[in-house]
Amino acid sequence: MDKIELEIIGLSYSQTQTGAYALVLGEKGGAKRRLPIIIGGFEAQAIAIELESMTPSRPLTHDLFKSFADIYDIQLKEIIIYNLIEGIFYAKLVAEKDGVETEIDTRTSDAIALAVRFKCPIFTHEFILASAGIILEEGQEEDLTKELDAIEEELEDVDDEKPKTLSYGDLTIEELNNRLQEAIESENYEEASKIKSELDKRNAN
Repeated sequence: MDKIELEIIGLSYSQTQTGAYALVLGEKGGAKRRLPIIIGGFEAQAIAIELESMTPSRPLTHDLFKSFADIYDIQLKEIIIYNLIEGIFYAKLVAEKDGVETEIDTRTSDAIALAVRFKCPIFTHEFILASAGIILEEGQEEDLTKELDAIEEELEDVDDEKPKTLSYGDLTIEELNNRLQEAIESENYEEASKIKSELDKRNAN
């Protein structure tokens, strides 16, 4: 199956899902098709930090993965967004060590965060662009990178030694369930886990 190379056009705050961001990919080479992917706030931070050449006080998870791979001479050759099922994108890493290639399944947001660190190409297939891509008409192109300002304030104090905690105590069970669904749909599993813990605690009472 032919591969189509993509590039990151920008990140913007999602107008449809609270706390989520739209990662916009575009065909490389001047084509006008765009592929928007909804990701969580933590994943957006991981990508934006590298795009903006920011340096957190301690290595983030994707930075640790990069250091580990470098030490053991593992090359990340490319990432491929290879499937789209019920609105969820599926991706894999194509890694190489000692001439042996290995494919590793991963969340798309993690794959992109690693791609920007390894500076490796991002690919997808025509059927995914045909299904989920947006074709820009003449004159509709925008500089989406300016919308990175929307998340820069959240990145200024990034520090994994000072984790940000969310309080769900004032929310109703219905509101918690709605937030849980949003977190799952945006692949923000860290937040989903916290919400699930709060729901389990209330159900136990």
